[in-house]
Amino acid sequence: MSSTSDDLPLLQIGGLQTGPPTGGGCGDACGCGGGDEDDAYGLDPLSCGLDPDLAALLTAAGLDPVQVEDIAHLAIEEDLDQGVDVTTVATVPEDAVATGDFTAREAGTVAGLRIAEAVLSLVCTDAFAVERHVEDGDRVAAGTRLLSVTTRTRDLLTAERSALNLLCRLSGIATATRAWADVLDGTEAKVRDTRKTTPGMRALEKFAVRCGGGVNHRMSLSDAALIKDNHVIAAGGVAEAFTAVRSEFPGVPIEVEVDRLDQIPPILAEGADLILLDNFTPEQTKEAVELVAGRAVLESSGRLSLDTARAYAGAGVDYLAVGALTHSSPILDIGLDLRESDGSLEDDDPREDR
Repeated sequence: MSSTSDDLPLLQIGGLQTGPPTGGGCGDACGCGGGDEDDAYGLDPLSCGLDPDLAALLTAAGLDPVQVEDIAHLAIEEDLDQGVDVTTVATVPEDAVATGDFTAREAGTVAGLRIAEAVLSLVCTDAFAVERHVEDGDRVAAGTRLLSVTTRTRDLLTAERSALNLLCRLSGIATATRAWADVLDGTEAKVRDTRKTTPGMRALEKFAVRCGGGVNHRMSLSDAALIKDNHVIAAGGVAEAFTAVRSEFPGVPIEVEVDRLDQIPPILAEGADLILLDNFTPEQTKEAVELVAGRAVLESSGRLSLDTARAYAGAGVDYLAVGALTHSSPILDIGLDLRESDGSLEDDDPREDR
């Protein structure tokens, strides 16, 4: 899966390597058996992965550890570009050890801590210890320590930006989602995302939405059908489009987008599972809710803002679709503060506190 050649291994943290890659954070518990040089280039990517405990945490959060590992690899590969961290290698002694505190610079909701750990696990060439101060989904104040990592200083500084890029991005999405969830608190409506996600990052960004108190819409085009205006034009009508999807994929849930009240009765007659009310006003939304009378799930999209969210929820819809959660949320400002380590790593368990 890596684009690097055998001559230029992916992770060259401490200097140029002439042999096979060391395996980043692989240890005795890893499926690769600790990076045997004879087999290092023939590893099955599904068996050689993250530390089992970390993989279990990612799985419990609804994430695929292999996908997370791939994204972490890509982030590091992009930063190193088949070379080395020249600044760090030149300025930091090879045997130096430090502790780095991932710290929130502003208040928000955290998401992606285990993903940041995955990045670190790939870069750290020796033992490292992690101390977790908060969990994904927690609200934090400015100045809160989120995660502390003790490891080789070179490794920590090399991994810093890749880990922060993911952590800040996902925490920004979680923070924005939390604002919508707070506005909707006490109503029956939930905020949910769309497919307006960063290519390659959908699973992580939708995970961040969950951390912020939102819910996910479909993950892919194959999960459910969503009949929009262009499908209607291509099929010759809303009812025709619905019938075609139901005939071709009888077991797939079908959502139909409408932008007028008069489009709703024929969709209900066909048996739509969910109706998307596009650019309806709160007043029109209330009329649609009364017309549907519980026969389908209703979702609002367009014209939505934090100021109008409660009005739409009060009209009786089940969901508010907000594409901006993933396509426009600003990052949450998080930094890494370096401090001297309290001790050596020589006797530490390579997976301590993991």
